[in-house]
Amino acid sequence: MKEVIDSWQLWAGLAACFAALTAIFAKVGVANINSDFATFVRTIIILIMVWVIMLTKGAWENPATISAKTWYFLILSGLATGASWLCYFRALKIGEAAKVAPIDKLSVVLVAVFGAIFLGERLTMVSWLGVAMIGSGAALIAWRG
Repeated sequence: MKEVIDSWQLWAGLAACFAALTAIFAKVGVANINSDFATFVRTIIILIMVWVIMLTKGAWENPATISAKTWYFLILSGLATGASWLCYFRALKIGEAAKVAPIDKLSVVLVAVFGAIFLGERLTMVSWLGVAMIGSGAALIAWRG
């Protein structure tokens, strides 16, 4: 059972399910309010949720023990997340969820490319074919759907 709980595939699958629900819930939630304000509300909810989980699990760490490099990249990641969420909610406000979400998932393609360029990650030809299929599928759904 521990192997299942520690499985990155399980957690990635759950992330995909919750991301799908995020798109559906957000599309309805953003319908009658400003998309930036909707992102603010969502962020507060996430902050509270993560804080409760962190306290429950005893996962608090002393911020003074975190390296400058770690802080730098966590700050950059937070800024990128915020920008992504603001853009995503704006896109949902003016577009169809079934078309917005596939374009958002082009991030999978970009992660593969950026991972190869910046992190030196190596994908097999079969993996690159999968990445290309994801990109092609997202494009077909978004632009022809």
